[in-house]
Amino acid sequence: MNEKTKIPAPFIAIIPLIVLVALLALVIPTFGSDALLGGSQVSLLVATAVCVAIAMGRYNYKWSVLEEGMAKNIKKVTPAIIILLLIGAISGTWMLSGVVPTLISYGLQILTPRFFLASCCIICAIVSVITGSSWTTIATIGVALLGIGKALGFAEGWIAGAIISGAYFGDKISPLSDTTVLASSTTGTKLFTHIRYMLITTVPSMVITLIIFAVAGFSMSHTDSAQSALFAETLAQKFNLSPWLLVVPFITGVLILAKLPTIITLFISTVIAAICILIFQPHILLQIVPGDTLDFTTGFKALMTSVFGSTTLSTGQPEIDALVATRGMRGMMDTIWLIICAMCFGGVMSASQMIRSITDLFVRFVHKPKSAVCSTVASGFFFNACTADQYLSIILTGNLFKELYHNRGLESRLLSRTVEDSVTVTSVLIPWNSCGMTQATVLGVGTLTYLPYCFFNLLSPLMSILVVFTGFKIKQGLSTPISHPENPGAEAATHAA
Repeated sequence: MNEKTKIPAPFIAIIPLIVLVALLALVIPTFGSDALLGGSQVSLLVATAVCVAIAMGRYNYKWSVLEEGMAKNIKKVTPAIIILLLIGAISGTWMLSGVVPTLISYGLQILTPRFFLASCCIICAIVSVITGSSWTTIATIGVALLGIGKALGFAEGWIAGAIISGAYFGDKISPLSDTTVLASSTTGTKLFTHIRYMLITTVPSMVITLIIFAVAGFSMSHTDSAQSALFAETLAQKFNLSPWLLVVPFITGVLILAKLPTIITLFISTVIAAICILIFQPHILLQIVPGDTLDFTTGFKALMTSVFGSTTLSTGQPEIDALVATRGMRGMMDTIWLIICAMCFGGVMSASQMIRSITDLFVRFVHKPKSAVCSTVASGFFFNACTADQYLSIILTGNLFKELYHNRGLESRLLSRTVEDSVTVTSVLIPWNSCGMTQATVLGVGTLTYLPYCFFNLLSPLMSILVVFTGFKIKQGLSTPISHPENPGAEAATHAA
């Protein structure tokens, strides 16, 4: 930046965001589920171009400064991109090896329709608390539960909402979650102090969510048992189902609990599942790559296709055909493209100081706990929308309000809890955020389709505001100095979402 540059005025800084929202408002209704194939990406690039034009033309920012901002932003999501590719590989190998069909088959025998939505939410919550990862939970057990729910006759929006609500409960509350660690470290709060304080808003939000899903389960019509049995029978005819296949998710869980890096865990899980395809489903390989005998060339080509390519299997049931179809790594490319475009937009907004200009407005109104929490919630959601990355949003929101909370005599744990309530859980509700894009791609359910049913995610920021208005466990007038971690953003580089 040269000497003549200055911070843009708020009414100017918000123009690129208005352009983005306006374009997406046109693209999403026009293209529907196909918006991810290019329309959303172009919208982000146009908004980026508008931001660049304003920064260079009106405020004399150099292109090199803006370019560096984009490059830094893209670099931060490199691990997430690799994880996305591996999740694509897992989705293919877990399906074709029979792991997911086995889980679906057993689930149909165990889960009753009336309690399915609530059970779905609880199962995902338990898994995500144990693993600390919403992405891994949704890409594995979540995909299986989606298949079970469809077989039981539930709408995909309701099923995805229950899965995401449970998965993000664990992502928010688990001590193994990188967002939990990042929020506490960025705000200078002890980890378990942060977790205990979050229970005040998190538990009521989850209780209300489970009540809603339980009532919905009892009030909805379900597929009869004969249809569910036909669904399970069709899977059994197509795949060799075996309890031995459950070893794959078991080993994956063990690796996660052993705290191996996420990329290594997902890679090992993919390799084990690929081996299971050879052992349990050799006939599937001959359908992927047509042939009379399974020789080395045919088997190798089929295995590679299951990892990185698209596969379709004919079962005679269109619903099941859609369920067992896989897209592999290739199916993640549109999402990766969208993430890169989103990082470009967030990078230039940050480098041109337009984000700082807008957020300064929030800070001006912070005087009491109520205004502090409301401003933090608004800022967290704003950063999620602007930067399209929950980790960057946690860092920016935490650093923006840390000194201010301290100067107002507010506890750091209040800030860390509000950051989680406003950033971690809402990231999946924004179509162009990396979390929203990823879960929509993994589950095959559009962000706007599942958004109304993610009750836990919708309730959490509202509960944070409600609790501060009651004054429960809110202290002011403290003078204890806060800690300043040397590198609060280090955790973001290794996130697994």
